[in-house]
Amino acid sequence: MVVEKKEAISIIVYDNHFDKLMMPMIVAQGALAMGWEVNIFYTFFGLQGLMRKRNPKLPGMFRFFTGMIQKKMAKQKVMSYKEFMRSNIEMGAHIWACNMSMEMMGWKKKDMFEGVKVAGVAKYLDMSADASINLAFG
Repeated sequence: MVVEKKEAISIIVYDNHFDKLMMPMIVAQGALAMGWEVNIFYTFFGLQGLMRKRNPKLPGMFRFFTGMIQKKMAKQKVMSYKEFMRSNIEMGAHIWACNMSMEMMGWKKKDMFEGVKVAGVAKYLDMSADASINLAFG
């Protein structure tokens, strides 16, 4: 009996800027639509992307353009960051928060999107070892 391995993608996110948080959402959505397994591991400042009450912004002087980009996205009927996150979770993406980073920064799982799981770097390495594609955004 031959067992076919499901394609999988492993993504690590370690920055909290709007562009660095949106790209994993878009890539994940595409992979999920293709039937792939998706694991996204958020660590250090990337964890801010998992907070329900925070809105990611562009870095530095580009911060002022964040609202403009979000309006363009809405006009083009592109989902917001939070809509992408919820949609990806509903479609089966596994979203992971780094427990060491959470403890270090004093952040709690209750403040994160529903469906976020907490794990350590060993879990991330295990997921990555089995993935067809590994990406880092930060």
